[in-house]
Amino acid sequence: MSATFEVYEKQYCELSANLAKKCSSASLLDGEQKKQKISEINAGVDQAEALIRKMDLEARGLQPNVKAVLLAKLREYKSDLNNLKSDVKRIASTNLNQAARDDLLESGMADTLAVSANQRDRLLMSTGKLNNSSNRIRESRKVMLETEELGVSLLQDLHQQRQSLLHANNTLKLQSKPSLIEHE
Repeated sequence: MSATFEVYEKQYCELSANLAKKCSSASLLDGEQKKQKISEINAGVDQAEALIRKMDLEARGLQPNVKAVLLAKLREYKSDLNNLKSDVKRIASTNLNQAARDDLLESGMADTLAVSANQRDRLLMSTGKLNNSSNRIRESRKVMLETEELGVSLLQDLHQQRQSLLHANNTLKLQSKPSLIEHE
């Protein structure tokens, strides 16, 4: 196994454990503290994704038997990270719904004489739809980046195969030249 991969893996495992702890503590918070904790977690998730990309690039440069094992590990890490992202979204969405309610209360819209419950419900539903759309846009962007990474990885693999074929071709040419001279 690659020493570089092991360093990245150790960093990832420590970061992942730290993010899981922060995530469970964030669910107990509310208001501004929760927003700050979610922001810290999202920054950590970005770091974890960067480490996974680095490990992926490192693994793809190794021998096929080692590479297969490491890529299987990376799939597990990606799955764990996706679960963590789902938890963060769940925690953040409860925070967003509470923030929308707080905004309504602060603006005086909670007064049932001024605004009907139906209007509040529609406003909350619209806020929820906007949040969902924003989440879908973020997910689409991540899929686009993952697709781009896959393309880069495929190009690297193709380049390595091309280099191997060129080397094999040159070797065969060198081996066949002495036999041509002997036949003359």
